[in-house]
Amino acid sequence: MRIRSRQRRRTVALVALLSALTATASLPSVAADRHERPHDGGFSATIRYTEYGIPHILAKDYADLGFGTGWAQAADQVCTLADGFLTVRGERSRWFGPDAAPDGSLSSATRNLSSDLYFRGVRDAHTVEKLLATPAPAGPSADVKDAMRGWAAGYNAWLRQHRITDPACKGAGWVRPVTALDVAARGFAISVLGGQGRGVDGITAAQPPAAGARPEPAPSKAELAAAASALFSQEDSDMGSNAVAFSGATTANGRGLLLGNPHYPWQGGRRFWQSQQTIPGELDVMGGSLLGTTGISIGHNAHVAWSHTVATGVTLNLHQLTLDPADPTAYVIDGEREKMTKRTVTVPVRGGADVTRTQWWTRYGPVVTSLGAQLPLPWTATTAYALNDPNAANLRASDTALGFGKARSTDDVLRALRRSQGIPWVNTIAADSAGHSLFTQSQVLPRITDDLAARCSTPLGKVTYPASGVAVLDGSRGDCALGRDGDAVQPGIFGPSRMPVLKDAPYVENSNDSAWLANADRPLTGYERIFGTVGTPRSMRTRGAVEAVAAMADEGGLTVADLQKQQFADRVPAGELAAADAATACAALPGGTATGSGGAAVEVGQACAVLADWDRTMNTGSRGALLFDRFWRKLTAAVTPDKLWKVPFSAADPVRTPRALDTRQPAFGTALADAVAELRGAGIPLDARLGDHQFVVRGGERIPVHGGTESLGVWNKVEPVWDPAGGGYTEVAHGSSYIQAVGWDGGRCPVARTLLTYSQSSNPASSHSGDQTRLFSGKKWVTERFCAKDILRSPVLKVVRVRG
Repeated sequence: MRIRSRQRRRTVALVALLSALTATASLPSVAADRHERPHDGGFSATIRYTEYGIPHILAKDYADLGFGTGWAQAADQVCTLADGFLTVRGERSRWFGPDAAPDGSLSSATRNLSSDLYFRGVRDAHTVEKLLATPAPAGPSADVKDAMRGWAAGYNAWLRQHRITDPACKGAGWVRPVTALDVAARGFAISVLGGQGRGVDGITAAQPPAAGARPEPAPSKAELAAAASALFSQEDSDMGSNAVAFSGATTANGRGLLLGNPHYPWQGGRRFWQSQQTIPGELDVMGGSLLGTTGISIGHNAHVAWSHTVATGVTLNLHQLTLDPADPTAYVIDGEREKMTKRTVTVPVRGGADVTRTQWWTRYGPVVTSLGAQLPLPWTATTAYALNDPNAANLRASDTALGFGKARSTDDVLRALRRSQGIPWVNTIAADSAGHSLFTQSQVLPRITDDLAARCSTPLGKVTYPASGVAVLDGSRGDCALGRDGDAVQPGIFGPSRMPVLKDAPYVENSNDSAWLANADRPLTGYERIFGTVGTPRSMRTRGAVEAVAAMADEGGLTVADLQKQQFADRVPAGELAAADAATACAALPGGTATGSGGAAVEVGQACAVLADWDRTMNTGSRGALLFDRFWRKLTAAVTPDKLWKVPFSAADPVRTPRALDTRQPAFGTALADAVAELRGAGIPLDARLGDHQFVVRGGERIPVHGGTESLGVWNKVEPVWDPAGGGYTEVAHGSSYIQAVGWDGGRCPVARTLLTYSQSSNPASSHSGDQTRLFSGKKWVTERFCAKDILRSPVLKVVRVRG
């Protein structure tokens, strides 16, 4: 590989020439040319860097585009990427020991050993190779496979040329070259995050019961139903999102608008990374990619913009097996005995002998003995549970993303979803330059109809399916198979015609609740329970979001600036509903005291005035925001939603109910006393400015952070880490990540403002490890450079030619 840096004058001339070629109408189709002349393996790409280290990658075909993307991602995120590749190879125990915990970005495994046993099992079974060999559209296209091959080559080329400076992996022997199979395996891990990825500990620990063993006492069905609901709840999830698309009926110029605000981890392998990808005459798209992937996950092109929100669809189901009384590794279907498949997996372990374990697989999927610590599924002499995850046969997400990148309208986005059916666990919200809007929950889900659940649910399933959407089917009956929709690309999933879709509403919005209230005036109904609920209470974030965007749509005349204002308004819906009631009840407490959970009386008189005067926002300058936050967390942890409010939920008024805080609850005074005592114990004034005690440290600098937690309902969600000894909230675990506000003004270039909250690089030595975080703190945005003329005008333009 060679890297040639040129002086700015020569650089501008070179890029101007490239831009001219791009715009030339007589340029032959890159796609057609690629098939006439197969790629010879000599990779190359041009990377044009603009402000904040954002790369604009120019290539002649998909292999070269992948090469430039892999190279540029490695430059910013080599340690995070290398750690992820170690995970999907099943080598964490070899380097870090079996008992250490992975970062959780690629599965729910709580120990390196269980992670390795799972991913080594995937590798030994050649699962990903089989998916790669599956012809499109059921398998990945040639273009995507070319991009994967190029990505691996680009990552490896960067490794060969550079010395790593990031202390997270500097000099580490586990940073090694990768293959296209590694890249595909990382995509597989992302695809199964909501299915097999949730059950890694239970899959790798599943062993048949010993002869004569007494079964452990099982939780009640009600407890299991509650556990299943909690497992799939967004309340404590490390991923979520908001997105809204406005149609031309609401905007100043009749064109669409889109605001995307995904809530993803700020550290680890599920970070976004921003870039532009261009193949002249074939593809020109910009946005955020999940690390280690070849395409743009959330973004826009010249005609259409899209974002995703984590969906409520339950991406797995269970089959309850009736076992052969003489053999707990055999099960019975329609009276016929069928043996489980035994997979023996060996994992190397640092400082010790290799560990060999057995996994047990059925026609439905792996035997699993738990889904998270709270949902045990014991394997007894008579019963076991098998996990079905249709996304374990889905390596199509990159093709769906590529279809979005080529789309010229929201209808094209919908066609891309229907063609490749590759989205595993998110909704899609989109807008286009012609003024159309789109919401759809088009995701890969087990084909569990309400009728099938009614006919085939076991006693456990009759409780869990209505409560959570987790179906537990009778695995002993052949007539309980999932079947196939005629328009589905794989058996056992719903076809596109069954997906909730809403087109051309004045607004469509989602904040991780079901599809029901994508538009409060045009509710979506008629979908199966596994997709989500209808007529049930919405989250505080959904209520605040629908209220805000519906008001914006009613007012009309919207512009990109209005999207920016909505993103960082930092209003607190929970505060608007409850703070005044809390302040009034606080002032009425006898003697100005309340009793804390430890039994001590706490003087809370000052807190009453602070809550009353608080501006109901989570701005960095807000006084009282921190007090309400700590109080609200304690109160909602102690009081169930049905007892928190005086006015109950009404499906006829889902945005305004429930309401009126019930301060008569004994937990009210306790939560207030505990919050006051907590802040005083940490030396934090009750009226402290939020930004003084909610911050991150980058390059030794304390950067104030605005936004708030899930239960507060703040659109600009951040989930900070509480450390009273360190001064309050001292880091952000997850929250607002790659943000984009996109519109059009009739010109060739979209009007886009973006922000990557945690910045491009995780290397603390990089100048781009905190630069956009400082922008985020100040509610400032990056003015995007999409068109070549704008790229050339960047005052910090740097052009790098990479070859392999």
